[in-house]
Amino acid sequence: MILTAHQPAYLPWLGYFHKVALADVFVILDSVQYEKNSFINRNRIKTSNGEAWLTIPVEMKGHLDRTIRDVRIDSRSNWRKKHWNSLLLNYRKAAFFDRYADFFEHYYRMETCSLSEFIEVSRVFFLKELNIAPRILKLSEMAIASKKQELIIDLCKATHSKAFVFGALGRNYATAELFEKNGINTYFQEFSHLGYTQLWGQFAQYMSIIDPLFNLGAERTRELIFDGNISKKELESFFGR
Repeated sequence: MILTAHQPAYLPWLGYFHKVALADVFVILDSVQYEKNSFINRNRIKTSNGEAWLTIPVEMKGHLDRTIRDVRIDSRSNWRKKHWNSLLLNYRKAAFFDRYADFFEHYYRMETCSLSEFIEVSRVFFLKELNIAPRILKLSEMAIASKKQELIIDLCKATHSKAFVFGALGRNYATAELFEKNGINTYFQEFSHLGYTQLWGQFAQYMSIIDPLFNLGAERTRELIFDGNISKKELESFFGR
C-alpha cells in the first residue's frame, strides 16, 4: 500500500492531485493546526490583469489553538459572490467553463460555516472528474495523536502502508533512517508543470486546478497531471512492487 497525506486545500493546484493519484490511501490531515496564509483557504486563478488570489475569510480569533476542522468561515463579507463572479468574469470564455458552471454556481451558495466541510465538497467533485479514487480517510476519525514524522509513521502503520509519498519539501525534514527503521519506503514528489493553452496571454504556472479544468476539460487535465511526471505504475516499480 502506498500512502500520502495532506491538509485540506481550497481549489488546489495540479501537483496536489498528482500526489493523491499516486497513492492507494489518502489521509486528509484535518485535525492538525490551521496555518495562516497557507493554501488551506486560498489559491490563485489567472485573470485579465494577471494572477489573483481567491481567499476564503476565516475567523482568526484563537486560530493558533484550533485544528483545521474547527476553523470557521467568516461570513461577514459576501466572499462567495465575489469568488463566483471572479470565475464567471475570467473563465466564461474558456472552452469547458459551461460544463462546470452549474456546479460552481451552486457550490458558492453553500451556507456551511465550516471551512473543512466547504473544501471537502469541491475536493470530492475534482477527484471524481479526474477519475482519481484512492481510499480516503480523515485524521480526525483516526485514533492517532502523534505529530510530524511520527504521525506519518503511525499513519502508515494504521493503514498497513509500506510506502509514503512526500511533497518535494519533505526532503527538508524527513529522516530517511527513521522510515527505514520502521520498514517504510519513501518517495519525494518532483512535479513537472508543463504548459497548456490558457486565456489572458502568457502561460502562468501553479494556478488552481480550475484553470486547466476550465480550459482543457477533465480528460486532458488528467493527462496533464502525468505528462512528464511519474505514474502510479512507475512508482510501484520504484518501490519494487
